[in-house]
Amino acid sequence: MKYTGTTYLCICFWFLMEKSSQIKSPDELTDEERAALFPVVLCEYNPEWPDWFADEKVRLEQLLNMEDITGITHYGSTSVPGLMAKPTIDILLEINENVDVEKFITSLPSPEYICLRQPTSPVNPPPHLVFLKGYTPTGFAERVFHIHVRYPGDWDELYFRDYLIKHPDTAAGYAALKRKLKEQYEYDRDGYTAAKGKFIREVTLRARKEGI
Repeated sequence: MKYTGTTYLCICFWFLMEKSSQIKSPDELTDEERAALFPVVLCEYNPEWPDWFADEKVRLEQLLNMEDITGITHYGSTSVPGLMAKPTIDILLEINENVDVEKFITSLPSPEYICLRQPTSPVNPPPHLVFLKGYTPTGFAERVFHIHVRYPGDWDELYFRDYLIKHPDTAAGYAALKRKLKEQYEYDRDGYTAAKGKFIREVTLRARKEGI
């Protein structure tokens, strides 16, 4: 699951203010200012997105002890050919359960990577980490990544991805839903994510039943 927008944007601004005296502290920012800097952006499918993932995978392999890693996987809408998406590459980074998490965090250097600790809950499985890359004082960089760190598992997001790849009609329906929701939630990332939830759950359930 994705980390909620309001929380990570607050942390982004705390980080960015350390790099620029022109950036306000979180308590000085209004919700409108955060939303204006990091709105919901949708783009038609970019055939370079798989290459962005491949480049970032190489970067991660250079930084991390690969004995700790069991998988680095591209998922989310940017991994589905032809699908409209937010131009953010979602990466599932699976690590061994015996990894020293605190040491692992230091392997991905700041400020290139912004480490967030997710709250413990059923929708945020351990080790409760996500890294952001591509957030700047003036908005998004050309390439933006969300790196979700988890222990090995049977993840819903991969079923959802594979179902959309196999069923272009469902992918088209998802694109139509996203266009509609963007009009309503362009400056409310939490609302946009939550509003997609029912569709994603229903498709994931079908995917699991079909053994996609």
